This record gives sequence, C-alpha cells and structure tokens, in this order.
Amino acid sequence: MDSPSEAEPANLRFLRRLVTVLTAVMICGVVVIVGLLVMRLSTPAPALPAAIALPEGARPLAFTQAPGWYAVVTTDDRILIYDRADGQLRQTIEVTSR
Repeated sequence: MDSPSEAEPANLRFLRRLVTVLTAVMICGVVVIVGLLVMRLSTPAPALPAAIALPEGARPLAFTQAPGWYAVVTTDDRILIYDRADGQLRQTIEVTSR
C-alpha cells in the first residue's frame, strides 16, 4: 500500500493542475459570456416610428432601420426607404428576379 509520505507521480500532479486550470478557464469564460449577454440585452432598442404611411395596396413584409432611414419590404416585391427625420418616402426600389 502507498504510504502518505510518498510523493504522487508526476503525471498525476500534471493532470491535477491541468484540471484545475481548465476549470478556472471555464468559469472565467462563463462569467464573460454572461457579462456580454447582460450588457447586450440591457441596451435600449432603437426607437421605431410611430406610424408609417405605405402606398395604396402595399402590405408590409419586413422592416429594417439605420440611423438616418428605415425601410419596409412589401409583399409586392418593393423596398420603400423612408427618411427618419420627417417620415417621407425617400426611395422606392423594385425587386426583380433574374
């Protein structure tokens, strides 16, 4: 039997340190990911326009926005780009298939 006074083998000591270091790295990684999620999810969402006046017969399909404009993709394959400051239609892009 092994007596308590005998030193543990070098490979067992290496594995014990390796597991300890990897555990510490994993804990730090989880803390960083949780911190990033908290920071990302706590930022306020961009302000949406109160109302959008679409042309007659246009039905919205998708919406996207940038600092100076926002765009509405319609079901009739158009992209309507509006000015964020005054809400006026700035540009209409027809989407065509090849």
